[in-house]
Amino acid sequence: MLSFPTVVFTFLLVVVAAYWFIVITGLFDFEDGEAPWLGLGGVPAGIALSLLIAFAWLLTLIGSQVTPGIALPAVPIIALLGAWLGTRALLSPLRRLLPDARRPSRGDFVGQMCVIRTGQATADFGQAEVTAPDGSTAIVQVRTTGQDRLARGDNGLIFEYDTNGEFFWVMPYESEH
Repeated sequence: MLSFPTVVFTFLLVVVAAYWFIVITGLFDFEDGEAPWLGLGGVPAGIALSLLIAFAWLLTLIGSQVTPGIALPAVPIIALLGAWLGTRALLSPLRRLLPDARRPSRGDFVGQMCVIRTGQATADFGQAEVTAPDGSTAIVQVRTTGQDRLARGDNGLIFEYDTNGEFFWVMPYESEH
């Protein structure tokens, strides 16, 4: 495990084990995106990379035992290729099990029209109702810029989300009927 060529992937396998320990224990909250590069998309990147590294390590271990000394430097490259093929083969059925839908986020409201629901919306306070693309509605915190004030029932256009203050910036919006 600690001799060439297996040592090439041993360190990465330790990193994978540490990653899964952290995920399982919940010490940190990872936002795990996909890994579309090299055809490994459709599943979380943590799963794709874990499988790739585990397969590469295993194939390198096997290759180091069955390969004569002269071909030993080629083992990690061949193992990586075999691991990629094996990972792609395993991920194919996994893709069907995982939902394809993207998680909604607050950023989805940027560019949407909203209706003020409090007495008024100012630079310091306000709430508005906004309709998401899926048809659901939400009451969100809003703020206006400068001297703009929006009264209850006025339309506003959400143009930015402030992550620090957790509110949306709005400006007056007049629809063309």
